[in-house]
Amino acid sequence: MSGYNENSSWEKDINRPVVIQKDGIYHMWYTGQADGHSWIGYAISKDGKYWTRRSTKPVLSPAAAWEKTSVMCPHVIWDMQDKLFKMWYSGGEQYEPDAIGYATSKDGLNWVKYINNPVFSNNTHNEWEQAKVTACQVIKRSTDYLMFYIGFKNIDYAQIGMARSKDGITAWERFKENPIIKPGIGWDSSAVYKPYAIPENDRWLLYYNGRREGHEQIGIAIHKGPDLEF
Repeated sequence: MSGYNENSSWEKDINRPVVIQKDGIYHMWYTGQADGHSWIGYAISKDGKYWTRRSTKPVLSPAAAWEKTSVMCPHVIWDMQDKLFKMWYSGGEQYEPDAIGYATSKDGLNWVKYINNPVFSNNTHNEWEQAKVTACQVIKRSTDYLMFYIGFKNIDYAQIGMARSKDGITAWERFKENPIIKPGIGWDSSAVYKPYAIPENDRWLLYYNGRREGHEQIGIAIHKGPDLEF
């Protein structure tokens, strides 16, 4: 599986993957892009190195009005209790999508979008996320779903926040102290985005992309203690 597929009309560029392991197989959902549009594809691997596409067509395509030209940035979990793959994805503009939708699948290939998408949109009363919310990571906890997401003050200025929901779909409650990660004064002074958090024993590790003007790098933030107080 290469980065450029010259035989495809929808994945001339591929990026922003999510990978999970289930039943000894690695499952990847990724963004395919071409001609100003984005779609989501699906591939599997036995070793995490060599991948086989499960379909020559996207498994998720923009169709609803709010999705405009693009669906991208998939985040997928396997819910053992519900026996479902659950996906949160971003939809809207190609440069930066606008909101977050939700879809489910029994096999990872055939997806059903939630009827009332998007499930998470920008709050115009919060200046830091007044323009867009995108590219989330969702973690299922014992009593709720925890989301890390990007909020855009404007198309260029991004920060990271948290929200939670009992069912991972409705009634999202934002963390009162949002944003939890803000641009600094050096390498990440222009924007911080693309969060991925990992709970590790007595702390949380949050990896994120930081940008200073046109130069982008990866950083880490550490929260001491397993309790996020949220």
